Amino acid sequence: MSISLERLAQVIESRKPENGGDPETSYVARLFKKGDDAILKKIGEEATETVMAAKDARASGDASKVLYECADLWFHSMVMLAQFGLKPQQVIDELARREGVSGLEEKASRKE
Repeated sequence: MSISLERLAQVIESRKPENGGDPETSYVARLFKKGDDAILKKIGEEATETVMAAKDARASGDASKVLYECADLWFHSMVMLAQFGLKPQQVIDELARREGVSGLEEKASRKE
């Protein structure tokens, strides 16, 4: 799984304008050129679309749109990570760090 994420992260990184990405021919380069607000807005849109697809899936019994929208959400989240100089492996490492920790305990530890 992480190999696929790493390959995608490399493609996203290559689309940054400072790495030769052309906003005229690349959607990702265009997002990077527009900056944080555009990237974050896309994440908000994709999160909302994911929620709506999940609500529809529960009613219809067809979860295929959930998968599609979740892929869009992950993709745009990876663009955000790249914008802030972060890598997917760092997210995986953070999830691994939390493994075996109660979600309630983890959340409470953030308040300290």
